[in-house]
Amino acid sequence: MNAALLDLLTRLFDGVPGWQATILLVGISLGIAIALEMVVLRALLRYTSRTKTRYDHILVEELRLPIVVTAALTGVYLLTQLPSVTETVVVTDDQLETFFGKPSLSVIIVAWAFASNRIVNRFVEEIKDKGSRFDFAPVFSNVWTLIVFAGTVAVLLSLWEYSISPLLGAAGVAGIAVGFAAKDTVANFFGGIALYFDDTYKLGDYIELDSGEAGTVVSVGIRSTTLMMRDEVLVTVPNSVLNAAKVINQSAPKRRKRLKVPIGVGYGTDIDAFEDLVLEIAAEESLVLDSPKPRMRFRSFGDSALQYELLCWVASPTRAAKATHKLNRAMYKTLTDADIDIPFPQREIRVSSDDVVTEWAEPTAERAAPTRRREQRRPVSGDSESSPSDSRP
Repeated sequence: MNAALLDLLTRLFDGVPGWQATILLVGISLGIAIALEMVVLRALLRYTSRTKTRYDHILVEELRLPIVVTAALTGVYLLTQLPSVTETVVVTDDQLETFFGKPSLSVIIVAWAFASNRIVNRFVEEIKDKGSRFDFAPVFSNVWTLIVFAGTVAVLLSLWEYSISPLLGAAGVAGIAVGFAAKDTVANFFGGIALYFDDTYKLGDYIELDSGEAGTVVSVGIRSTTLMMRDEVLVTVPNSVLNAAKVINQSAPKRRKRLKVPIGVGYGTDIDAFEDLVLEIAAEESLVLDSPKPRMRFRSFGDSALQYELLCWVASPTRAAKATHKLNRAMYKTLTDADIDIPFPQREIRVSSDDVVTEWAEPTAERAAPTRRREQRRPVSGDSESSPSDSRP
């Protein structure tokens, strides 16, 4: 398309003196730029200012400058490509390209790069306060700024015919060194991006890790996530750990949580009356939700009791421990007053007295023999042999 446009302009300005071609091209470019600014862009700005969303207004407002600059400098760049101009000026083609062609393209490139960066940054400013779902958006703004800057520098160096291969090689070596030196930081950064896209949790969610730690998400950063535990201490968990761990989000998809309160009742109990009594206790508890309704489940025949579970719901996971405490207290008091047995495991140990007597009444030969030998060495009163002490006067 660029070649076709140059061919058309070459035929159009064939035979036209260079100074006239210069005036025509520059005048046409400036005229188009002024028309775009005064008519088209201002009309679009007035229209987008009345729409419900601000994104279209931001887009038109930020593209205003690069569009006008591009329209104004296009004529300057085309001057360096027309034979009718290049053949009539006193400077060489290379000098014309260096002082007019490349600078005009450079300004156009910088204007578009600046506008693209501004658009993304302003979009982030608009959406980051829309909810906790977009709290991680400023990270992408910083990454986008870095990408635009690096890309603009690379394009400008290529335009001015500077080789970027040494820079790419040096950047590769530096990237490897930084990757090894800050591998944990890099892992946490990409772990945070993965958690953001997976929508694993958001601010205010109550999550539980496979290590047993549980708390409310109060901060999601580039490197780590901060949890507020039940004892009001902050625990900072690296994003790479969260990305590799099993995370249970107790607040999603709904914030309410179901409780399973186990209770045992003695064999022989009227289970219908027992179930009605426990359901009345759950219905009177203010922390327990009315819908879904609480219900009882007979789970198994235990060694010492009939094993039941009270199933009910609370408004949020943070109320589960308190609700369980209050339900357990109420059930114990109420069932005790109603003379309903809550059994606990008991064990009886029986020892047979016959086995004990037999064990001690029948000593083994090894134990009996030394006894007999000791008895034989014991002196006996009235024996014909006298001891050395008997010979004393």
